[in-house]
Amino acid sequence: MGNKIKHFFRDVNQWSIYTVFLVLFIAIPIFAIVANLFDEAGEMWSHIVQYFLLDYLSNSIILLLGTGVLCTAMGVGAAWIVTKYEFPFRPVLEWLLFLPLAIPSYIVAYAYVGMFGNGGSVIQLLQSVGLSIQKIEMMNLAGLIWVLSVSLFPYVYASTRAMFSSQSQVLRESAYLLGASEKRYFFSIALPMALPAIIGGSFLVFMEVLNDYGAAKYFGINTFTTGIFRTWTALEDLQSAIYLSALLVVLVFLLMGLVKWQRGKKSFNVNVKRQSTNQGKRIHLRGGKRNLYVILVCIPILFGFVLPFGQLLYWAGLTFDSMFNVELLWISLQSFGVAFSAAFLVLVCALALVYFVQWNNLRGFAFLSKIATIGYVVPGAIIGIGIISSSQSIVDFFAHTFQLKVGYLFYGGSMVLVYAYVFRFLAVAYNPLEANSLKLGKNLAESAYLLGQKRFTTLVNIELPLL
Repeated sequence: MGNKIKHFFRDVNQWSIYTVFLVLFIAIPIFAIVANLFDEAGEMWSHIVQYFLLDYLSNSIILLLGTGVLCTAMGVGAAWIVTKYEFPFRPVLEWLLFLPLAIPSYIVAYAYVGMFGNGGSVIQLLQSVGLSIQKIEMMNLAGLIWVLSVSLFPYVYASTRAMFSSQSQVLRESAYLLGASEKRYFFSIALPMALPAIIGGSFLVFMEVLNDYGAAKYFGINTFTTGIFRTWTALEDLQSAIYLSALLVVLVFLLMGLVKWQRGKKSFNVNVKRQSTNQGKRIHLRGGKRNLYVILVCIPILFGFVLPFGQLLYWAGLTFDSMFNVELLWISLQSFGVAFSAAFLVLVCALALVYFVQWNNLRGFAFLSKIATIGYVVPGAIIGIGIISSSQSIVDFFAHTFQLKVGYLFYGGSMVLVYAYVFRFLAVAYNPLEANSLKLGKNLAESAYLLGQKRFTTLVNIELPLL
């Protein structure tokens, strides 16, 4: 034991200390939530458990299942068609399938009610051609499942398309030579091989569903996220909101465990050399089958992007004169400013984590860095509660200890919001940077060190341009 402690202090360097401080600073929201769990339950907790908790849980699970099934059907189907078949406008449709991600799900929810509600634009169009339809009810659980599905299916489509594109043509030709039909090849070979990618994309969909607040709030559906905000703001019981957040974190980690358990240690190897000579051979479709497949690909684009975007353009045309002014431009510039600041800090923090871990001499720090990237799988409501709770503790500390009012530093600008974005999206930058840094290897950096260059100089002049 004494030798281990001696070796530990021997191996600690400045980068080890920087890593610890950076991780602790970024992960403050999670630590704040965990610390508050040891306090007594809020005064509304028993009321929430008795009347609302089952509703939150059941609606959230139904949303996960319904959205997961629809997103998988649309994403996998579209990925298979654009990857394995050739038809008119395929290259254009292949990239249009990503566009539903450009419109936030709560905006899609507003657009659908504007199209299919009382006096909606689509309802008026149908009535003009003689159809006596008053409205199509969207503001229910089924409507929310549909809105979230047409907004989020590109997550499944993107990961599955990449997997289908990398599958060897040799496998397909071998299956056909053995008498397998196209349908049997898809269900017996292609789909099982793409299962890890499908589940990975579905997991991102699940995280977005659990994160959703705007669409669920607008449709009046009780979910964990709407319940957390209602308990926090309307009932003014932060402690009970923290308890709900903890339950939602448990649900998130159960989903993560299921994904990891399903994947297990599966891996699929293909003959890359032979694959490269056969990749890109698509089956040319003709006749009715071609028309059917084009329609199937266009349906997600139509309902996920074209209709909502058309409704937004219609509203923009109606309100252009009254809404397009200097105030709107200023709000837009503020949004871009916050986005740019958050993106820049996310990149800086991700680079620091990746290389601080590599430069320190202690084992296990790679796991420590993962704590800072956990924000991507934590719903935004929980991040908000953790940040507000910890910020208020800092404000109270300065007020009671030094009689200083520092609340304006936290709540008078965008600083807390940018910090929340850094914690929320750090994993988006960290994971690809870490993967690319491993591809670079250590030879270049070590050669620079032997030539007398310092670590930071080597990073800026050699490794960063290559990244």
